[in-house]
Amino acid sequence: MIGLWAFLHLLGMVLWLGGAAASMAAGLAAKKAEMRIGIGAVARLQAAMHVRLIGPGAFLTVISGLMLTIRIYGATRDGAPGLALVVMQLTGVLAGILVLFVAVPTASRLARIDPEGPHARAFEALRSRQAIVGSIGGVLGLIALFTGALVKYPL
Repeated sequence: MIGLWAFLHLLGMVLWLGGAAASMAAGLAAKKAEMRIGIGAVARLQAAMHVRLIGPGAFLTVISGLMLTIRIYGATRDGAPGLALVVMQLTGVLAGILVLFVAVPTASRLARIDPEGPHARAFEALRSRQAIVGSIGGVLGLIALFTGALVKYPL
């Protein structure tokens, strides 16, 4: 059963971090190449990535990580987790909370706002928030990925 949870954990990370990298690349490319109206189309694409890939991937990663934690702690007698495991769990849960409760709703709101006209200022404020939250979540996710690798393959 641990193998299934480990597979779901890795699948979630691929969806989450892969989708986030694609969303970031699309946003950066649009910022340099698109006219203002085109940025709205990219924001709708990014919202779709958040709703269909990034959010579900983060949810799957956090849930499967919790299940793995329960299975691993239940299987060991000493119950003393290593530092890398604790860092992976903390950064992963924090990043998951940011994605699920800030990044996905913000992306959905961005998709509904016209980047031009009377809502241009609100669009830019939400884009700025999305960039900051996405960066923080991405860094935390990468830290979790790196320390998770250290749990399995110590330096």
